[in-house]
Amino acid sequence: MGSKNVMVIDDSSSFRTVVALALKRVGYGVVEASDGQDALRKLATSPVDLLVCDVNMPGMDGLSFVRQLRTQPKHGRTPVVMLTTETSEAKKAEGRAAGANAWITKPFQPSKLVELVTSFFKE
Repeated sequence: MGSKNVMVIDDSSSFRTVVALALKRVGYGVVEASDGQDALRKLATSPVDLLVCDVNMPGMDGLSFVRQLRTQPKHGRTPVVMLTTETSEAKKAEGRAAGANAWITKPFQPSKLVELVTSFFKE
């Protein structure tokens, strides 16, 4: 299957590290970004197969980022997993409308995140 690359977008560097370690442990390449704007800049030069994104971030929040991502032909169908403290159905619906593919709430189990990410790459 080859190595897949995942971008982790969160304003907390310690949280990005936790997610990155869980993904690297099972063989994924990881690119980190601190907010939506940083992610868009890095996507220009870093090929990714899936994105894990927080909702609440300074600069560009996660939902604005997903809306922007979906306008790009290259990433219009790239899977996006929202990983956030937001639990309201209204926020989840807003996420789906923006183009998010899945939603996990913090605190989370790294093994469940890895399982979900891997499910997007099964043929």
